[in-house]
Amino acid sequence: MKTFEYVAWDYSGNCKEGVRQAPNEDDLLTYLRSEELTPAVINEVVGTPKKKKDAVRYKKVKSMELATFCWQLNTMLSGGLSITVAIQTIADEIENPYFESLLKNMARQIEKGMSFTDCVRQYPKVFGKLCCAIIMAGETGGSLTASLERLAEHYENRDKLVRKVRGAMAYPAFVVAFIVVIVIVLMTLIIPRFSLMFEEFNGELPAFTRGFMAVYDLIASHTLHIIICTAGLVLGLMAYVKTKAGHEKFCQFMLSVPVFGKIILMSFVAMFCKTLGTLIGAGVSLLDAFGILAEMTNNDLLRRGVLETREKMAEGKNISQSMEEVGFFPGVAVKMAQIGENSGSLGAVMEKTSEYYEKKVDGLVSLMLGMLEPVLIITVGGIVLVVILAMYLPIFSMSV
Repeated sequence: MKTFEYVAWDYSGNCKEGVRQAPNEDDLLTYLRSEELTPAVINEVVGTPKKKKDAVRYKKVKSMELATFCWQLNTMLSGGLSITVAIQTIADEIENPYFESLLKNMARQIEKGMSFTDCVRQYPKVFGKLCCAIIMAGETGGSLTASLERLAEHYENRDKLVRKVRGAMAYPAFVVAFIVVIVIVLMTLIIPRFSLMFEEFNGELPAFTRGFMAVYDLIASHTLHIIICTAGLVLGLMAYVKTKAGHEKFCQFMLSVPVFGKIILMSFVAMFCKTLGTLIGAGVSLLDAFGILAEMTNNDLLRRGVLETREKMAEGKNISQSMEEVGFFPGVAVKMAQIGENSGSLGAVMEKTSEYYEKKVDGLVSLMLGMLEPVLIITVGGIVLVVILAMYLPIFSMSV
């Protein structure tokens, strides 16, 4: 008997891991299917089970890893290699152990007669509906290499847009963390020393200093209560956001935040246009494309806008009219969709439109950073100024 480690998915999309003994891999596959599980990764444990176990536990595949896989597979298939040899070769060069195991398992399944599309569908957490739809369209239409090229460009552009937005958030997050550190240092090191000195002060402290020390004493004596209340408030808000009504309110709030909400909307529209152009270019139907697009955001309002557009299209209306009636999409996107429909080049026009909105995102990010920078600097300076005034006013009064 041989020992196998496996990762499989049930019909609900839940991941199941386990170790089981079987005479061979085929018997293990039969067992998993009898349990209504779809196998994703199967590894035989030989000598070094710990390393294999680590490979199974690491289940994240980044956008750039998917982009690299698509580019490499496109190049190898264009060069005349068979798909099984190409996938096996790529797997041998991949650093991500989970992705390596996944691709090797795919190569084995394709050798046994399974289609590339069916192999990809077994890993919805890795490839997603978009990738499955484009690969299926390319494989059935005989243009798999072109579909892989489109997918690679999509993953690269998505990763670039995400990094751009995250990069914009890095500076404010750093400054806020810096402010917190300053406050902690002042509360624990600086102010207590001055407090001891003020206790020996014979004269009356200035009103500003007395007020500051009263606030400090209140915070210092109730620090634990403040931490507990703050933690309770945060946990309560997190629990509320997980509810349907709470999540919708949170999504609405995020979109209503000045500048930042517009960045979220413009980022989604840029991704929407790029992905729609990619799907249309790969031969995916419009209704299927909008079904996929609705799954590409966690914001309930954005998802609802896409689904309402799809419903209107299903009633027989064209895409630009449906987008306009929903009232969710910006005017430029609606107008460009109309131009694309009239000219018969909707996919190409949508991809060009995405470039316009990516530039809008760049401009909004620059605007937000330009607004935040002075605010954060003034905040830091204000905190330090208040502390300095409160601590040194008594010294100034003594010297008068």
